[in-house]
Amino acid sequence: MKKKLVVLTGAGISAESGISTFRDSDGLWNNYKVEDVATPEGLERNPKLVLDFYNNMRADLPNHKPNNAHLALARLQQQFDVCVITQNVDDLHERAGSNHIIHLHGELTKVRSMRNENLITDIGYNSIKLGNLAADGAQLRPHIVFFGEQVPEIETAIPQVQQADIFGIIGTSLVVYPAAGLLNYAQRNVPIFVIDPKQVPLPANRNIKFVQKGAGDGMVEIEQWLNENYL
Repeated sequence: MKKKLVVLTGAGISAESGISTFRDSDGLWNNYKVEDVATPEGLERNPKLVLDFYNNMRADLPNHKPNNAHLALARLQQQFDVCVITQNVDDLHERAGSNHIIHLHGELTKVRSMRNENLITDIGYNSIKLGNLAADGAQLRPHIVFFGEQVPEIETAIPQVQQADIFGIIGTSLVVYPAAGLLNYAQRNVPIFVIDPKQVPLPANRNIKFVQKGAGDGMVEIEQWLNENYL
């Protein structure tokens, strides 16, 4: 039976594909206030602004390709039972070929009813406008978890981490909760690897291999480490 490898990915893995985050000083987010485009209040106050913002992000997605880190995770499915838990809303893991993905913060290629958060529609890279309605007659909105909203998929992610034989963290600063708390659900004896070019706050009492590199270069090292030690 394949060992279960569960990997939490964050903005750092997509940054290497050219996708900016709201923390970047030179990205799309720099032209907007987070409270205007990523909160329920912003959606209520100016829905057109919010829809247009995510329409632009969605239309730009095909310009970005999966990088070596995405591709390595997909390759590892040949040797491991891989579950990717991502904080990212892009589709780069899917396009790289990963099959088991949990999107904690929603998906850019999907929209949902403003009345029923479970009424979700896949729209690919298309736009939505005011007046585009869900099946229940409510306005469609991006299927994105805004700041201040619940993160329902965390309940799906926790059991995966609890069952992991190996747990990995790539490109996330471990400061955004509840995702950052997933590390605490890994069994005490489980080997953990962390890939990040910057220092990350890590517990001292865990079996952690820290690779201080970018996601792509880091995954080259980790892929070899996994194959040598855990097959």
